[in-house]
Amino acid sequence: MPARMIRMGFDPETIRQLNIAWWDWPRDELEERFHDLNDVPSLFPNMLSRSDSPMSEVQEIVDKFIFDIRSGVYEPDDKLPSENEMADLFKVPRMTARKAYTTLQELGYIYSRQGKGSYVKNRRQQIPLVLSGTISFSKKMNELGYSYQSRNIFCEQIPYNKQIYQALEIGEQTRVYRIGRLRLVDQRPIAFHISYVAESLFGDIAEEGRRITSMFDYYKSKGFTELESKKTVLSVAFPSKDERELLECSSLIPLLMLESGCMDRKTGNVLELTKTLYRSDYFTYVI
Repeated sequence: MPARMIRMGFDPETIRQLNIAWWDWPRDELEERFHDLNDVPSLFPNMLSRSDSPMSEVQEIVDKFIFDIRSGVYEPDDKLPSENEMADLFKVPRMTARKAYTTLQELGYIYSRQGKGSYVKNRRQQIPLVLSGTISFSKKMNELGYSYQSRNIFCEQIPYNKQIYQALEIGEQTRVYRIGRLRLVDQRPIAFHISYVAESLFGDIAEEGRRITSMFDYYKSKGFTELESKKTVLSVAFPSKDERELLECSSLIPLLMLESGCMDRKTGNVLELTKTLYRSDYFTYVI
């Protein structure tokens, strides 16, 4: 029994189960125990390698269907083979076929209808997102005709952060608040926006920040009407546990992370630093 595993808090039964089939364990549970999932096999010298595991068979099926969907073999809303048919086709157990379909659904390629099977998701119906310009996200969604909602989920003061304070061009003694808004289309969470705002510029932000659903509307109510974006940094990240719960997505869905500033052209004031997470499976991007 590996001493390292005991120190990490695993009981003997857990260690035995992991040695038998670690790939069957829920990813969230493994992530809570290990910083790097690639280290999992090294802890168990007697376990099967990944190449010998059912995961390689699942990946083979997933890769095949992704290729077929992208190349047009399957059209949007086409019904896919049943789990039994897939198991026969690939000569694998039905459980392996089921895991492949689960993975495809988590990746946003298919959807299921209870009692009817699995179908190809129409990825052409994704929301067009313009990543530049001076129009608010809320206004963009409303102009496109979506059933859109912006929900304020917090307004709280943050401790001193050098990067944020430098971006806002303020001193260390100034209080900064972060305002979080969850964006929903058809009641589905699609994006999470956080704005960092200095109290020295907006004296009522501690109180008003709890009610803000559109920062652009708030700025305009304060007389800042000539808004422009500062340098934008674009990156891709996989969601943390909290982000998965907030955006209702799996760990396999990458998030598009946008960091940008907003300033008033007329006064030169930096109004905010914004960090936004977009679910990549819900958008097409116009840069």
